[in-house]
Amino acid sequence: MQEGHPVSYSQRTIIELMVPAYTNFGGKVHGGTLMSMMDKVAYVCASKHAGNYCVTVSVDAVEFLAPVEVGEVVSLMGSVNYVGTKSLVVGIKVVAENIQTGARRHTNTCYFTMVAKNAKGETATVPPLILETEEDVRRFCSALQRKRLREHARGYMTDYRDNFAMDEDVQQFLEKQRCVLALD
Repeated sequence: MQEGHPVSYSQRTIIELMVPAYTNFGGKVHGGTLMSMMDKVAYVCASKHAGNYCVTVSVDAVEFLAPVEVGEVVSLMGSVNYVGTKSLVVGIKVVAENIQTGARRHTNTCYFTMVAKNAKGETATVPPLILETEEDVRRFCSALQRKRLREHARGYMTDYRDNFAMDEDVQQFLEKQRCVLALD
């Protein structure tokens, strides 16, 4: 078995000034811009831990808690929270700071699942994650729980799709929703 790396080995922070080119039509920093930056820090953390190139396979629990303003400095903090055999989960926390006032706000959180690739482009085994603090253990267990919930939801939705029937229960359910049934 590989020796592994502690969580601290691959923790990284990327800091960037939010410029006017990053704005959306509402004048705030575009969520897609922030997602791209989060993907970069996830890549850096995962690749550092894995010792290989890593690719994004999913993004979970994306939360935009507060808008980010042009002129603020954003810190994107990444940490490998979980490793499987070939995959890693990197937690990202985004904090925006008004550099005039020093006020800081937690604006975003999300979790990137990354897969390690070797030089041939094949999936590669990643080193174990060494958990040194209770916070490391909490984050590892939380990632496992999100994984279980995602697998359960995937199975539930597949079963729902494969066995869907437009019956009386569905019609009664939809009557309470903000939709209009206009079926032939």
